[in-house]
Amino acid sequence: MAKQLNLLSEGQVITTALHTEMQRSYLEYAMSVIVGRALPDVRDGLKPVHRRILYAMHELGLVPDRPYRKCARVVGDVLGKYHPHGDQAVYDALVRLIQDFSSRYPLLAGHGNFGSVDNDPPAAMRYTETRLAPISYEGMLAEIGDETVDFIGNFDNSQQEPTVLPAQLPFLILNGSSGIAVGMATNVPPHNLGEVVDGLIALIDTPDLSDEKLFELIPGPDFPTGGEIVGNTGIREAYTTGKGSIVLRGVAQIEEVAGSKGTKRRTAIVVTELPYQVNKAGWIEKVAELVNQGRLQGISDIRDESDREGIRVVIELKRDTNPQEILQNLYHQTALQSNFGAILLALVDRQPRQLSLRQLLQEFLHFREQTLNRRYSYELVKAESRQHLVEGLLKALSHLDEVIEILRSAADGTTAKISLAQQLSLSEVQADALLAMPMRRLTGLEQQNLQKEYEQLSEQIQFLGRLLSDRKELLKSMKKDLRTLKRRYGDARRTRILVPREGTQGGRKANERMSGGAEENPTSPFSDGSLGTSPKLEVPAEDVVLEFSHRGYVRRLQPSAKKSKAENGTSDNDFILQTVSTDTEKELLVLSSGGKVYPVKVGDIPPTNGRSARGTPLITLLSSTAQGTQETVINRFVLPENSDGSEMVFLTKQGRIKRLSLTEFTNITRRGITVLKLKDDDELLCTQFANTGKHVFVASSGGRVLRFVVNDEQLPIMGRTAMGLQSLRLRQREAMVGCVTCETEENLLLITQAGYAKRLSIKGLRPANRGDIGTQFFKFTDKTDTLAAMVRAIAGAEVALITNHQRVVRLAVETVATLGRDSTGDKVLQLNRDEKVITVVPLVSG
Repeated sequence: MAKQLNLLSEGQVITTALHTEMQRSYLEYAMSVIVGRALPDVRDGLKPVHRRILYAMHELGLVPDRPYRKCARVVGDVLGKYHPHGDQAVYDALVRLIQDFSSRYPLLAGHGNFGSVDNDPPAAMRYTETRLAPISYEGMLAEIGDETVDFIGNFDNSQQEPTVLPAQLPFLILNGSSGIAVGMATNVPPHNLGEVVDGLIALIDTPDLSDEKLFELIPGPDFPTGGEIVGNTGIREAYTTGKGSIVLRGVAQIEEVAGSKGTKRRTAIVVTELPYQVNKAGWIEKVAELVNQGRLQGISDIRDESDREGIRVVIELKRDTNPQEILQNLYHQTALQSNFGAILLALVDRQPRQLSLRQLLQEFLHFREQTLNRRYSYELVKAESRQHLVEGLLKALSHLDEVIEILRSAADGTTAKISLAQQLSLSEVQADALLAMPMRRLTGLEQQNLQKEYEQLSEQIQFLGRLLSDRKELLKSMKKDLRTLKRRYGDARRTRILVPREGTQGGRKANERMSGGAEENPTSPFSDGSLGTSPKLEVPAEDVVLEFSHRGYVRRLQPSAKKSKAENGTSDNDFILQTVSTDTEKELLVLSSGGKVYPVKVGDIPPTNGRSARGTPLITLLSSTAQGTQETVINRFVLPENSDGSEMVFLTKQGRIKRLSLTEFTNITRRGITVLKLKDDDELLCTQFANTGKHVFVASSGGRVLRFVVNDEQLPIMGRTAMGLQSLRLRQREAMVGCVTCETEENLLLITQAGYAKRLSIKGLRPANRGDIGTQFFKFTDKTDTLAAMVRAIAGAEVALITNHQRVVRLAVETVATLGRDSTGDKVLQLNRDEKVITVVPLVSG
């Protein structure tokens, strides 16, 4: 038997703490990802894979004036020589360098299909072709052979690759960059080359240039897909701190177009530009989905008329529809308005740092100055070396007869070299050059050319020496190079920046620099008073009245606005559910059927102009997280000034009940928080405000009602993530239909799906314990009938009965008889075939 290896013998095992080894290994892995994969270098703005692609293409000779080569060849070279990772990852990186909708200044040129704004995939690498773009060849690789940057061995030390490319422009901020490392991420927006060069030159001339002056020269990002930036608050925050949220909007106009079926002309919203990185086809699909779900009203047709000339999406509107209201809904509910989370994070000396705009530009200028010093030093050495050779040749030509005699009498080349060096006072290098000189260089014309070359070299050496010894001259040369690149590759700004008319940060000049402002754009939030979620000016708190309708709209009105009873409802069987008096500084809290609560600043709700206006869909004012779900709004309220001691009761369809303190609803982020944990097949049914000592009434679809007291024994206060307790024991195929908290002198209104109703005095309903089976309080005339709802029976009030056919019938509470527990109730609604009551909603009195 073979001798077994003894791994536990002394000297073969190193004892170490597990947490120490895990910490060391994980940090090594994290730094490998940060430095070697995910984050760009602040100097050339490239990640390693992009740098290796460009250098491999430079080695292959794929310059702008050479033919295109297959992308598969490039990918193969990159993999084999420098980047031993997946071929698809390298090809994806190469494709992004070509896409003009991803990069503001594409570094590669391509032939073939490289994808589209519809998120179409590129063709396989065996079909597509590429070569270097002029801007990358001149601005990134032209100086690669002048010893401007350091080289290191590749993964197997068989090749040398540059640690950084000698970029002449700050491509990090020109094309932007995004990447997720371990514990950190970067998301740098692209900018306009002309503006960035102006900012660089200003920093060269005035290193202590104020932020205000710098932001006038570089007012904001310039995205390849155009669009609009709403406000400059997020820009300034990103530029000063290195992190900020920039609000982007697509460009849309309201036009009269021919109907989709060749009918009369219709009003339409025409979208010609989309925010950066928005998938056009996905956005159109999302709009159509919202229209089909009824969450976007007033749209009759949507079609994509985009072509090679650009984007054109036509959204036809129904007649008598307010196009501005539809456009605002598109902004709030779809990616037509989105946030770009700018994070100016890059590698500085191989360490990740979050930089301000000034720091980012200064780091590039420092690198560029180092590059020029190395380039000019290399050129100086070359010029001095060449001048030394030319000087030797000229000296030899001035003693030509002596040279010929030495060569004639020399036994071999070595003897001739030694004799030339001794007799003519030449260096070894000069003697070698003289021996290598062809006979034609002995002509008079060649002697003149050598003399001219010597003089030119002398001037060049003097010029280079002045650049290296005088920093002002070096910076002057840097500015000259920058201006040359700006003239050659600069273009007009594509993204417009919309800023407030008053209090504009950046001043009048910045506003004049931008191609268009708020006054020229009729859909600007700063021109129509409809601020939505966009940045806005500081204004004092204003008292308002909020009205919430059954179909999910919210109207923001002045308290003095008068309302007639006829205006209590709107078109399409909509009606007002709730009114809230508050002010614009408060927060509206919205509870969803998924057990989450989302905050909405009252001041962000667009004011409603005119009593007949429908208002704004409440769901569109919530975060994108909420808009992406199928959840419905269960309740909406403004938190009291002092919420201590106030509580809320939650009831789910499966009968789980929970009591939560209102102090849990403070300091909620826009993404919302979970206030009730739910099972996968359960959802929040209703909520009620409650305090200790109040009575809770819950009802099941089987007609059973349970009453118990709100206290710590029956219904203890729980945390936000608790699931709650069982309120009433449900039978098979039963569900909860209502929850009411009220005083002992009030009545309840019970209504069945078949349209039977009765009022019930709660005096006869004795208190029980939570979790009991409850008491049967409704006898059904039909075995298939079930209880549809239980609400408070408020004297003088009305309720709306809503059927599955979307029919709405108003019912005065006082017209319903008060009957005992054994009663079947009275028929209050005549239903059509297959029609049944599904919801009962209390109405706000007119």
